[in-house]
Amino acid sequence: MNLHGYIPESVNEGPGLRAVLFISGCLHACPGCFSPDSWSFRSGEPFTEEKQQEIMHEVTTHPLLDGVTLCGGDPFFSAADLIPWVQQFRVLRPDLSVWAYTGFMYEELVLEPSRAALAELCDVIIDGRYVAAERDVSLVYRGSRNQRIIDVRATQMNEKIVTLQMDAS
Repeated sequence: MNLHGYIPESVNEGPGLRAVLFISGCLHACPGCFSPDSWSFRSGEPFTEEKQQEIMHEVTTHPLLDGVTLCGGDPFFSAADLIPWVQQFRVLRPDLSVWAYTGFMYEELVLEPSRAALAELCDVIIDGRYVAAERDVSLVYRGSRNQRIIDVRATQMNEKIVTLQMDAS
């Protein structure tokens, strides 16, 4: 697994101040994607154990972070490799949230074991491919109207998709 990029502090990929990991690799190839350079699984640098622990230390000791966001590429293409890092983060900072972006629909994620396991570690998943015809710059935390902001815990409890309604105010 490669790390395409890392932003220690961002206010764009979820509420509050978030650390953002861009995991390399995506096969969705959405026309108009804002990050096509992340599609290659070889882009960026290897997410070595040393690099993982360096970032883990940064995010777990940062006093102002509200959580971590997994972006890409699409982190769910590397779910099996990413799960141990997210599990460790959850143990060390259970008070912080985990958000993830994916081009998969939530219903697709839960059909594949490693993707389902990564989804269960997330609090919120923004799902669905970016669709240029559905682009809406007024949307919060997503690029196109077809994408959903899914509350994972509520979805699991209700056994149906529960979305969060977020606005720009």
